[in-house]
Amino acid sequence: MDKRYEVYALADSHFYDTPDRLGGGSEPLFETARRPAPEGWTTARVGDWLVLTPSGPDGRPAAGPAQGWKIHASATRADADRIAAIVWDYCVPRRIPFKFVPGPHLLHLRNTKYAPRDGSGKFVTLYPADEEQLHLVLRELGDLLRGFEGPYILTDLRWNDGPLYVRYGAFARSFVVDERGSLVPAVRDGEGRLVPDRRAPSFQVPDWVTLPAFLEPQLAARNTTTVADLPYRIEKALHFSNGGGVYVGTDTRDGRKVVLKEGRPHAGLAADGADAIARLEREKDALERVAGTGVVPEVRDWFTLGDHRFLVMDFVEGRPLNSFFAERHPLLGPDPDPRAVADYTAWALRVHGAVERAVQAVHARGIVFNDLHVFNIMVGPDEETVHLIDFEAAAPVSENGRQVVAHPGFFAPPDRRGADVDRYALACLRLALFLPITTLFVVDRGKAAHLADVIAEQFPDVPRAFLDEAVAEITRGAARPAASTPLVRPGDWPHSRDSMVKAILASATPDRTDRLFPGDITQFSDGGGLGLAHGAAGVLYALAQTGAERYEEGERWLLARTDPPPLGTPLGLYDGLAGVALALDRLGHRERAVDLIDVVLRERWQKLASDLHGGLAGLGLVLGHLAETTGERRLAERADEAARILVERLAEPVPDTPRRRAGLLRGMSGPALFLLRRHERTGEPGLLAAAGTALRRDLDCCVVQKGGSLEVDEGWRTMPYLGDGSVGLGMVLDDYLAHAADETGEFERARAGILTAAASRFYAQPGLFQGRAGMVLHLSRTTAPGAARERLDAQVAGLGWYAMAYQGQLAFPGHQMMRLSMDLATGTAGCLLALGAALGDPAAAHLPFLPPPGRRPSQTRLRDPSES
Repeated sequence: MDKRYEVYALADSHFYDTPDRLGGGSEPLFETARRPAPEGWTTARVGDWLVLTPSGPDGRPAAGPAQGWKIHASATRADADRIAAIVWDYCVPRRIPFKFVPGPHLLHLRNTKYAPRDGSGKFVTLYPADEEQLHLVLRELGDLLRGFEGPYILTDLRWNDGPLYVRYGAFARSFVVDERGSLVPAVRDGEGRLVPDRRAPSFQVPDWVTLPAFLEPQLAARNTTTVADLPYRIEKALHFSNGGGVYVGTDTRDGRKVVLKEGRPHAGLAADGADAIARLEREKDALERVAGTGVVPEVRDWFTLGDHRFLVMDFVEGRPLNSFFAERHPLLGPDPDPRAVADYTAWALRVHGAVERAVQAVHARGIVFNDLHVFNIMVGPDEETVHLIDFEAAAPVSENGRQVVAHPGFFAPPDRRGADVDRYALACLRLALFLPITTLFVVDRGKAAHLADVIAEQFPDVPRAFLDEAVAEITRGAARPAASTPLVRPGDWPHSRDSMVKAILASATPDRTDRLFPGDITQFSDGGGLGLAHGAAGVLYALAQTGAERYEEGERWLLARTDPPPLGTPLGLYDGLAGVALALDRLGHRERAVDLIDVVLRERWQKLASDLHGGLAGLGLVLGHLAETTGERRLAERADEAARILVERLAEPVPDTPRRRAGLLRGMSGPALFLLRRHERTGEPGLLAAAGTALRRDLDCCVVQKGGSLEVDEGWRTMPYLGDGSVGLGMVLDDYLAHAADETGEFERARAGILTAAASRFYAQPGLFQGRAGMVLHLSRTTAPGAARERLDAQVAGLGWYAMAYQGQLAFPGHQMMRLSMDLATGTAGCLLALGAALGDPAAAHLPFLPPPGRRPSQTRLRDPSES
């Protein structure tokens, strides 16, 4: 579960959105934030910051240093407005640029448990002109803020014992391609070269910077607190959050295995404002009340180290319930054995019964668990015994309170209080044990009835009453929408196409500048609202390729937002400008497309990573395409240069890394695709041979699962998907084998295993790059022996499991499935493209540079709407 998504689910009930838009962008502001701009200053709202900059003679923001030592101030919600006012009154007469978080809710979100740790605690940022002013500000402002408290800022060095911290970094925005080939924020090193501005959650001084002498005592003080004197030997960290870490260790006094849970003051906030220490105290109190029941870990110790609190508990042997799905769930293959389905059903019913008894035992001691979900249920080595863990949200039954922390798939509606919160979670667990996609209920609880019907069909031994009781509990009190499930099914083409197009267009927000169509949270990073994967370009591409009418207002939006493109926009095919250029060219805006490629070519594009997503492979494909459509020889030369660089990289030894990426987007299958397309253009045999080498690199990262499916091995999981799994590799294999013989049979064996991977009965998400839609797209175009139409039809029908209604039309949830998405990579546009390939015109409906095998990309074109 990616906890980053929870904060983006707060501002809108249908789509992921930025927290600063909570309440329609009219959230309460601090009184200081409502002050008018001082004379001679400019103010601007940038994301969740209010930025104040002294003006120059021309009225525009005055120029200052591009980088240096910056000062951060942290704050609690109670004192934040007072701190902002003190900083304002200090900085304005001294003309020191600064910014601060302008509202209490935005400050709360920066300090929640799963907010990014590198931004935790940062309430105010000041930009001193030099080290002399830095020292002066620290002394003077430090005196003014003495006695105020706030969360510890993990990236910075604390000044004395107050709320001020310092860090060396960029003041002005600039970017550079890093050693991984990604465009990242940058600073200039001692020789004036742009290098990455590291922002890890620990204090670091760049190699070329000398720590000022007045900060040396602060660094020495920081290093005095250690765990050396504890009676526990910490062996590894299980988990980190804004609230602190969770560690496994050994009690050196008796050798028993323990878990140490850390709480940081003023950080890791829950919805009710409780910080990590308050939540840890709740956990300790709850565990002590239910001690001896045999269903929870026993408390062993409670102590303070520095200003952090620690709870020590017995280590519970076993694994979390969610980890059993990958090895036990019978739908993770094309043709489940009826006996395996029956055995799994019996096991799941027994486990649910054990969980119910554990919850009842906790309730009998007067405690509501309040955070029951598959990650907080430990199943013992016998695979039957259960323990409940993580009681920091627990509360007395007598308080009859609401839930303040929850997993989205088990999040009780506001009308559930007290023990009813746990009963709701137990009802969700009944369905999640068979179809673990109950996160859909945070969008529409009415989906529970549909999922129960799917479970009854797939698991015939589940008692219908077991499901109906769960649905009744989940939907109790819900105001059921008129169209909880869309009237049209994904397989009803072209009606499903028309319905998805209506949903996509109904969601558009051409009045916004940060994004046109709602999609994944990635669109809110630099340039994310523009690109193919998560931005406007990808949605416009999918609409055009599936025969929808042109959305001219959307094209105007994309043209306006790329004139010029925002600073920091990535350069690649799926993440940035190259993909936007491709989409605009195919929509007839060739001049702008070439302008954008020229922006890319002015960067150090040769240093990009090799991959398709944001690297040389994707850029090379676009350069080759534009060379053909424009006739510009210089673009063909740059495409050939990209190919030479990739061939040279392939000749180098394989990196000895424990978790090498594989697959279409970030593995070597992307470079293989580019080299194959250049071979088709030039006929150069070395390019074809290099493509084969690249494909073998990815195959080396794959494993065969017990059911025969070939999947990418990531070390802790295996992946069958189109983006980072084996199916994307299979798509390029299909194209490669149209040109080369498979003398050893290696590639044909791989294609057979990938075909099995693409025919599983269950996938956790519907999306194109990480879900079932990618399987639909692969099965619609593959030439692998044994590919059968009934497999494709089954996957098309399976998309209906996730179908949701948006304004009565067909739409799909995005990544993590807490909200709907309209983008290409994770949402409705990707499902639209896949269904278009399966049910419409596959010669048009395909990913860029991946038409059906046997058709060169240059032979494909955008469909004219009159042809549909």
